[in-house]
Amino acid sequence: MTTGSSAQVIPLHRSRDDEAQPAAPREHDAPVVAFPGATADTEQQEQGDPLARFLTFLRHRLTGDYTVDEFGFDPELTDTLVLPPLRVLYEKWFRVSTHGVANLPAEGGALLVANHSGVLPIDSVMTAFAVHEQRARHLRMLGADLVFKTPLLGTLARRSGQTLACGPDAERLLRAGELVGVWPEGFKGVGKPFSERYKLQRFGRGGFVSAALRTGVPIIPVSIVGAEEIYPKLADLKPLARLLGLPYFPVTPFFPLLGPLGAIPLPTKWHIEFGEPIPTDGFAAEAEEDPLLIFNLNDQVREAIQQMLYRRLSQRRSIFRD
Repeated sequence: MTTGSSAQVIPLHRSRDDEAQPAAPREHDAPVVAFPGATADTEQQEQGDPLARFLTFLRHRLTGDYTVDEFGFDPELTDTLVLPPLRVLYEKWFRVSTHGVANLPAEGGALLVANHSGVLPIDSVMTAFAVHEQRARHLRMLGADLVFKTPLLGTLARRSGQTLACGPDAERLLRAGELVGVWPEGFKGVGKPFSERYKLQRFGRGGFVSAALRTGVPIIPVSIVGAEEIYPKLADLKPLARLLGLPYFPVTPFFPLLGPLGAIPLPTKWHIEFGEPIPTDGFAAEAEEDPLLIFNLNDQVREAIQQMLYRRLSQRRSIFRD
């Protein structure tokens, strides 16, 4: 977690009265050093200057003045190196529109549950960027084992705030007041064929519901429209997938036919909608042990997302524009 600090900033301009008699510096005035999480004006100015922000990042790397939490999350690295290139995808390529932002809490823990699609899990990182853009908060995403077993990708995932999709980790984050994101369809959702687009797959046994009940945080349904079409999956080369240790090996109109060029996602128009929160703090003690309650809540969240998808699709005029 980042830690805040405060400092006094020496004024950089003077009024006309000051020009006649310059103010002498006081003994306790000192240069302001921007550390991760600081709230001083100097750091706020650097936020609008990419070069200054990058130089500050390098200085912190060299001096060790940065923080990493128990899960390996490095907020300064994420803000400086990970989010800027995602902004290009978010604003220029997919032109993401967000809806229901008022349902995102400005503080405190909440569990965001979203549909999953698109062959590659780009929808998850676009959702995380949307949360940061709209609420200036980091979405702590829960990922599959494969993510953390992949060289380089696993390290980047940890550094950017992701952690393994397991109950104890999710509960610790939620109790700490974090926003946690989960995509319960897993590989069944992200790897489903194009013919089944926007039809939610099974949500498993409701492990995310148990985590929300144990911590008393609201569940926020999230629907993502646009990701289904970035890689229209026509077939699955299962023998090749088994050979490579992958859950599937997709065949799209452009991949593997065009090689690396076929891996460029189509520039579809996206809509990310944050639904009305479903509270979990009004149930009796040990409610997380009630399988019927977990099943009902699991189904309620799934149905809420499905209806949001249908409603948004009915309003969509084109895959590639508003």
